Amino acid sequence: MNPAVRTDRAARGPLVIGLGSRDRGDDAVGPAVARTVAAEHPSIAVVEHEDPTALLDLWAGHTPVVVVDAACSGALAGTVHRLETGRTASQVGLGAWARSGHGSTHAIGLAEVVELGRVLGRLPERLVVVGVEAERFDHGAPLSPAVAAAIPAAARCICEALGTTRGEETSRVPR
Repeated sequence: MNPAVRTDRAARGPLVIGLGSRDRGDDAVGPAVARTVAAEHPSIAVVEHEDPTALLDLWAGHTPVVVVDAACSGALAGTVHRLETGRTASQVGLGAWARSGHGSTHAIGLAEVVELGRVLGRLPERLVVVGVEAERFDHGAPLSPAVAAAIPAAARCICEALGTTRGEETSRVPR
């Protein structure tokens, strides 16, 4: 875990989760965006994780929660997507994350975890999914140029979802 990524903030407030594997090309965009948010907003709790199934425990009790991940919807690489869901909202639009293990051993993707969380009553009250359209997931590959260039826009999208701007404290986040 990168030292810039913090998990020591007061629990139960806003949480940003960077989902993805750092050594699988564009799958590393979730952790990269999370590190950017952590560097710009020291008061926001941020974690990185590779396994979507861990989300049910990671987001427990937090609200709002933002999960940032690579997406595969067929849009141009680097396109930033945003979807709001939560305990009572629909998951329509999560198709870009369905079974998106990107060559990993995980048979379950973000869309399935969100639906499982809904069925089990373990979704955050407010969940925002931010995705960056990816194009390659080769083991050992760096981020593609289009995806790397989208990191600042994805970080801004997260901050907008949380109601923060550079330097603002999360206590201003609407609940």
